[in-house]
Amino acid sequence: MGSLPQPGGLRWSVRPDGTAAAVADGAWTVAHIATLDTLIEAAGGAPGTGSIALDLQGVSAMDTFGACLLDGLIGAARTAGRTVAVSGPPMRYQALLDAVAHADAWRPVPPPKRRPLASVEALGRGVSGIGNAILVFLAMLGAVGAAAARVVVHPRRFRFTSMVHQLDRVGFQAIPIIVLITLLIGAIIAQQGIFNFRKFGAESYVVDLVGILVLRELGVLVVAIMVAGRSGSSYTAELGSMKMREEIDALRTMGLDPVEVLILPRVIALILALPILAFIGSMAALVGGGLVAWFYGGTNPIVFLAQLRDAVSVTHLEVGLLKAPFMALVIGIVACAEGLRVQGSAESLGLRTTASVVESIFLVIVLDGVFAMIFAAIGM
Repeated sequence: MGSLPQPGGLRWSVRPDGTAAAVADGAWTVAHIATLDTLIEAAGGAPGTGSIALDLQGVSAMDTFGACLLDGLIGAARTAGRTVAVSGPPMRYQALLDAVAHADAWRPVPPPKRRPLASVEALGRGVSGIGNAILVFLAMLGAVGAAAARVVVHPRRFRFTSMVHQLDRVGFQAIPIIVLITLLIGAIIAQQGIFNFRKFGAESYVVDLVGILVLRELGVLVVAIMVAGRSGSSYTAELGSMKMREEIDALRTMGLDPVEVLILPRVIALILALPILAFIGSMAALVGGGLVAWFYGGTNPIVFLAQLRDAVSVTHLEVGLLKAPFMALVIGIVACAEGLRVQGSAESLGLRTTASVVESIFLVIVLDGVFAMIFAAIGM
């Protein structure tokens, strides 16, 4: 049996010009971990003040552990501001040294120190992002309007079957969950109203509270938010997946307009479905309020309906339903615009889907506030 290779060594000397010369020899392997660790620790204060010349010609054996130790020595010297010149590594170990050096380049670096104007820069980027989102929204709104005008001029170009399919998906299939949620919301409003009005002996005003609040505001607002989360996210995910698979580019290659083929039927279906869902949701909320008023407040259903007829008018229902098509348009435009902004990764798809829901809900609430001020100004 041959003798085991001698453990690695590292000899230092200083040249007249201040350059530190280091000669490595022996076996730089994990079998000599104790000796090598001692050498590296001792090399922490390398002699000289200039550059370092590291000669690896005498290395007889090397594994990944030894290559990492040498790479760490080189990196520590460079961090201290000294240049390192490596020479003479055996050819059979050159690939290993290169691989370790390349892997070292991918190590995470500490985050840079926060600059004094970083918050101002972040604010500027945020404002710029909001501006870009507004431009994308307006561009999509214009594209949908242009596609609708072309369809009016040439009705046969309209994808009626696709629109009916989308209407079934975003409209009729959403009725159960819409009814359930709005029923519970109406019941909660009535319960809280009865609980608090009972202190003042004004339980009868719960009917006015439920009727006006549901028909004017909460009915359409809650339904719009649910549609934004349910159908808006679906639109974004569908269009984003098609964008990732280059199906939208294929439509353009075939001479078809993706807005006319994919987006217009979805937006029209949403505009038609949301008023219907808002009406159904409002009725379900009134039913929920009536049930709670009956079982919790002791108000007979006939008395509840009579008081409701006196408290509300058709105008309250009109105010709620007039907002629905505009909210649907906003939800559809935002969802489709975000879907077309998806890049080629699953992360981008998730981010755009989240952005679609958040932006849609925000714009729906803002739109509801704008309509509230308009209706108040004209006396509705």
